[in-house]
Amino acid sequence: MTRRSCVIYATGIVCAHLLIVGIALVVAQVFQTMIHNRLKKELTLTEASQVFESWKNPPPPVYMEYYFFNVTNPEVFLAGGKAVVTQIGPYTYREYRPRENVTFLENGTKVYALNPKSFVFVPEKSRGNPEVDILRTVNIPAVAVMSELNSYSFLLRTLVSMYMKSIGVEIFMTRTVHEVLWGFKDPLLTKIHSIKPEVDEMFGLMWKKNGTHEGEFVFLTGERDYMEYGRIDTWNGLTEMSWWSSNQSNMINGTDGSVFHPLLSRKELLYIFAADLCRSIHLGYVEDVDVKGIPAYRFAPPHDVLQSPEENPTNAGFCVPAGDCLGTGVLKVSVCREGAPIVVSFPHFYQADDKYINAVDGLHPNKEEHETYLDLNPTTGVPIRACKRAQLNIILNRVPGFPKTKHLNEIIFPIMFVNETATIDDDSAAQMRTLLLIVTLVSNFPLLIVGMGAILLIVLVVLVCRSRQKKNEVKRIDFTEAFHSFTTAKDETAYTQVSDKPEVEPSQNNYTNQPMRNGSYIAMSPVEAQKC
Repeated sequence: MTRRSCVIYATGIVCAHLLIVGIALVVAQVFQTMIHNRLKKELTLTEASQVFESWKNPPPPVYMEYYFFNVTNPEVFLAGGKAVVTQIGPYTYREYRPRENVTFLENGTKVYALNPKSFVFVPEKSRGNPEVDILRTVNIPAVAVMSELNSYSFLLRTLVSMYMKSIGVEIFMTRTVHEVLWGFKDPLLTKIHSIKPEVDEMFGLMWKKNGTHEGEFVFLTGERDYMEYGRIDTWNGLTEMSWWSSNQSNMINGTDGSVFHPLLSRKELLYIFAADLCRSIHLGYVEDVDVKGIPAYRFAPPHDVLQSPEENPTNAGFCVPAGDCLGTGVLKVSVCREGAPIVVSFPHFYQADDKYINAVDGLHPNKEEHETYLDLNPTTGVPIRACKRAQLNIILNRVPGFPKTKHLNEIIFPIMFVNETATIDDDSAAQMRTLLLIVTLVSNFPLLIVGMGAILLIVLVVLVCRSRQKKNEVKRIDFTEAFHSFTTAKDETAYTQVSDKPEVEPSQNNYTNQPMRNGSYIAMSPVEAQKC
């Protein structure tokens, strides 16, 4: 066997083994299963995991942007006209949210933690100065008091109305943005505080929320099942709420929005418990996106999250009391806001009924600016970019005994909305890209084997073709040489005379002196004789 034949046979054997092994590994998904099991083990809320420290102290900066609706024509509105609002802001604050008092429970299957939040103003990301800018908006304490007195006697409501007028309390108030946001001493609440000390005399949308937490959480670590990673087990000691009118609505589902289980699917629904909304919401897959070179799935609340019970009967449980429901796109949260007529929605009533949008001039809902969404890496479940947007509204209507409300029809009036954003930082993004590269290489290693086998198959085909071509050339050369030898032998064969004497012109004398020859014979030349 020649060296060329050995090379061909060796290439064929290696090629066959690579293709068989590679295809078998692809079909069995051995490496993919191995790397997935590794991810399930690493992505847990345990001290030995790679993500625990980033869960305790999230590295990506979180920014809270506050936008307010400034009322430009309060007198016209109170006289029965249509309110006109202009959006001011954003007033941006850097949000710090480390987890504290982290304690493992039940053999490391659960973890207890507090999540206090603190805010620091960021002027370079803001439009305006909250301590200087003046805001005219609804007087929420006054409206809350009127709403609370709606079930009391007409005489009491009249007396309270007269007192409010005497101290200058109106339905609309004018304050700085900082006061409305972080608190001021309200004259009406001060009077109520003197009668009922449990009522705070200070009011602010974020009053007592700087440096405080939203409750005590117990999370599942994912040690038993990776699908439980980060899921809320209890909130303030409760496994379910009691505010709403159905068991399903009272359920505490999902995570707090900071972590999600790995190996996400486009077909699944993700659940988040939002303490500020007093409920759990679900998010569905929207599209594939790319953030800083990291692939991600975008999840957003579908339209049915805030649909009216007529369109989505499962939302009937959020009507309190039962049957007292609002339309699509809004949620009344008075049950968890001390009875105040507070309503939450998406900014500018995005995805809400047109009647709420058209009730006030100056609202322009659009998906780009007002949609809530999460961009999650499907392999790790890590949030790459998050944008949480919610609007605070209040119900205004006619209350007998309060003359200022006599021209009002029920309206959900916008106060402000927040835009809470976070994007993975550059260092974390670089680490994530490296991790995903390793995962991709390991998961696709069988394909690399198949690819090498395919390359060797091409090499094998080339070698075989060249070998056959070489054999044909050898046969052609042998035939040419044989033919050449034959023709050469033919050319070298000659006819010679019997005598090597030169022929002399015959003469008559010669004829008479020499006998006549009876012809000539053929003989091989000396050259041919030597060859023989």
